[in-house]
Amino acid sequence: MAEQKEPQEKSIGTITRRSMLKGTVALGAAAMTGSWALNMAAPGRAEAAPKKLPDSWDETWDVVIVGSGFAGMAAAAEAAGAGAKTVILEKMPTYGGNSIINGGVYAAWDSQFHYRQNLNLGDDSPELHAEDTIKGGDYYNLPDLVQVVAKGAAPALDWMISEGGARVRPTVTRAGGHSAYRTHTGVAGVGREFTDALRRIAEKRGAAIALNSEVTWIWRRDAYPQSPVLGLEVKRGRRTLNIRADRAVILASGGFSWDIKMRLAHNPRMVESFNCTNQPGATGEMIRFAQAVGADTLHMNFIQLYPFAEPKTGILDTPAVYPFNGPGYGIIYVSKAGKRFVNELERRDVCAFAQIHLGPDAKPTWSIFNEAMVLKMGGSNEEVAAGIEKGRFIKADTIAELAGKLNIPAAALQETVAKHNQYIDGGKDADFNKPMTKAMIPLAEGPFYGLAQWPAVHHTMGGIRIDDRARVIDIFGNPIPSLFAAGEVTGGVHGSNRLGSNAIPDAVSFGRVAGTNGAKAKTEA
Repeated sequence: MAEQKEPQEKSIGTITRRSMLKGTVALGAAAMTGSWALNMAAPGRAEAAPKKLPDSWDETWDVVIVGSGFAGMAAAAEAAGAGAKTVILEKMPTYGGNSIINGGVYAAWDSQFHYRQNLNLGDDSPELHAEDTIKGGDYYNLPDLVQVVAKGAAPALDWMISEGGARVRPTVTRAGGHSAYRTHTGVAGVGREFTDALRRIAEKRGAAIALNSEVTWIWRRDAYPQSPVLGLEVKRGRRTLNIRADRAVILASGGFSWDIKMRLAHNPRMVESFNCTNQPGATGEMIRFAQAVGADTLHMNFIQLYPFAEPKTGILDTPAVYPFNGPGYGIIYVSKAGKRFVNELERRDVCAFAQIHLGPDAKPTWSIFNEAMVLKMGGSNEEVAAGIEKGRFIKADTIAELAGKLNIPAAALQETVAKHNQYIDGGKDADFNKPMTKAMIPLAEGPFYGLAQWPAVHHTMGGIRIDDRARVIDIFGNPIPSLFAAGEVTGGVHGSNRLGSNAIPDAVSFGRVAGTNGAKAKTEA
């Protein structure tokens, strides 16, 4: 595993940029009266207006959590379980954020069911999971954060199953960028399988959820290392409330894929014309508020496209998960010309840009699979039937018939399929060097299916800097007292590219850490 090094401080003359910031913050804090709140937002931004600390609090809780997805629910469950009076603030009218519409796939080296071992699908370990994650992120990852995820994934999955009633299908898949069969699929086929389980645990332990509660500021007095976060300003209907957190504030608000201006500011390739798989609340304001109270950020330019979204709308529906789960069992991706264009076991970024580089008229590309693969890759016959009815899955008895229905040259698709079948039999992919395994199924017997796909903005790998205790780290390298974060709002776990099915174990593992440690913290006014 490559050693990670912090970038060296660039100097301006004999004064570093960081020392200049320290001096600016110290002067600003000294100039403030006791009633002014810390605000380090850049001048000219909407967040930059001076704010006074609350004279009183409308509500007081031990732990206040922002966001009700995987990370927020896991944090709430652990905080409440530790005896903390806990509330989750959700700005949307329904709970769950992106997590409910997530693809419901979960990477863990094992579970209480031991499906990988029972199906003779090879070896795996937390160490291998960590290595794959770091390699998949081009070694930009912070290894101590990756270890939390790799080691916490299996216990968190078993926790959701045993205590929350989550159900997983009796198989595991090998997804792009992973070197082992470790991806579990929820029975519901979407993230709700796990959000519902986490909600049951959290509510059973006494956590409360407040919907339509939009956080509009984080209260902190100054930027000194001993200065804690005090609470939050919240808009609820026409009212503005100030909510005190006696122990901790935990940010679990997700990423910024739907804030196009923020997206473009960090990665100009993520243009407005790309669809987005996210729910409309993924707008990143909590990252900006955290920065305004001193939080550091990293990897903000790393933004992921999901290669297999529905081409017209960009949604990540249940059929759109099949191309992700299928490569380890023999699914292929083809262009309009009927040719493969990428190693199907490659990372998401590679698959996405392989499609884009086919040219402006290449949309859509297609995934091709057969009925024999469906159950093995975590699908179900009911899902396929529903997908056919909606026009998402195109079914045919022969490859030639399927090509006609997809408007693909039949001879070209037949040749592509025949060559790939030979590669499975021979154990070597002469075109794209895909690792061939004995679990792969040749496209020899029908029925056959085609599924349209095209990249859409999906996940922001960058965000707030945290340590392995989920503490938010400030721009000087110090933990901000009483402020924690978990899930997609953070950066450093995934590096330049998140491996598919690592999102839920990241959010749940770090949510549990944040909730446990947040319940132990104490805010001093």
